[in-house]
Amino acid sequence: MTWQQRIDGALEQRRASGSFRTRQANEHGSGRYLVQDAHRYLNFSSNDYLGISQHARVITAWQHGAEIYGVGSGGSGHVTGYNEAHQQFEEQLADWLGYPRALLFISGFAANQAVIAALSEKPDRILADKLSHASLLEAAMHSPAQLRRFAHNDVASLQKLLAQPTEGQQLVVTEGVFSMDGDEAPLADIAQTTRHAGGLLMVDDAHGIGVIGDEGRGSCDQQNVKPDLLVVTFGKAFGASGAAVLCSESMADYLLQFARHLIYSTAMPPAQAYALSASLNVIREDNFRRSQLHANIARFRMGAARLPLELRASQTAIQPLIVGENQAAIHLAATLRERGFWLTAIRPPTVPQGTARLRITLTASHTFEDIDRLLEALHDATC
Repeated sequence: MTWQQRIDGALEQRRASGSFRTRQANEHGSGRYLVQDAHRYLNFSSNDYLGISQHARVITAWQHGAEIYGVGSGGSGHVTGYNEAHQQFEEQLADWLGYPRALLFISGFAANQAVIAALSEKPDRILADKLSHASLLEAAMHSPAQLRRFAHNDVASLQKLLAQPTEGQQLVVTEGVFSMDGDEAPLADIAQTTRHAGGLLMVDDAHGIGVIGDEGRGSCDQQNVKPDLLVVTFGKAFGASGAAVLCSESMADYLLQFARHLIYSTAMPPAQAYALSASLNVIREDNFRRSQLHANIARFRMGAARLPLELRASQTAIQPLIVGENQAAIHLAATLRERGFWLTAIRPPTVPQGTARLRITLTASHTFEDIDRLLEALHDATC
């Protein structure tokens, strides 16, 4: 089989499964509205949970940062790319979240891959929640360590795996808020179980940071847990992109020596770090945005409970409506698109077979009127 035959076969199989992915360029799509081909849609697929990507203070900070530092970093942080803007933002993050150190990465995917690759050795065991993000599971699968997956949010399943003999170290990996179901991990119980077994705990809180806990400090703060490694990303509530790993002094020094994604990638533009510092200030000071988001979540759930679709038990910005079959989910998303709503049908392999869904994400930018209009359109399309 040639390379082209292999590629063509894989594409044909994906098309036949109803899971073929495409991208569509939009003219404007990070805020309350998404504009494409001169049509304006109410956007219910954005991860910009607090609407900060459109915040004047953050936009001004990015512009000012570009004026000071230019638009790129010029190299790896180990060469010339590490700037005072990076250092100041790292220190600000570490102080906010109560850790000795923070290290910036270009993306959450890169941060997760870097940490797992740097820590894993052949005798070790990685115990990951079955529904952990692809970046975590892929890193574990390609590491020299053994990957074992515990049942989703099941502490007894984790405890059973931790108790099995091993010659190496054990790293437990989970998320604060799960990206496809919107449910929250029982972090306090997971932390206690992990530490009792002498393992390290790593939590990816991409969807919790900024929107949960005091001042938006996230899932771990809400449950009074301090994992050994906390990964926070800036592509959701922070309204931008990038990520950071919060950890101890010695762990930070270790990652600076051995995290290849950190060593061999061009660093985040300093103007971006400058803008992210402004984002963090908005997150800490503006409790109204979090309050509005949680009010929107409550309003949506109250109305969606009357729909003939399964609504997963999520109290977060991620509200999955389970449709079932791929084509039914695609058809429902297309019907809503015609009514002026931008929603994406999430299908296997991203989610399990038979659980294709509309992954509705709510933001502080939505109004009650927006939500009521969406609920009315969903009712008309499904009842």
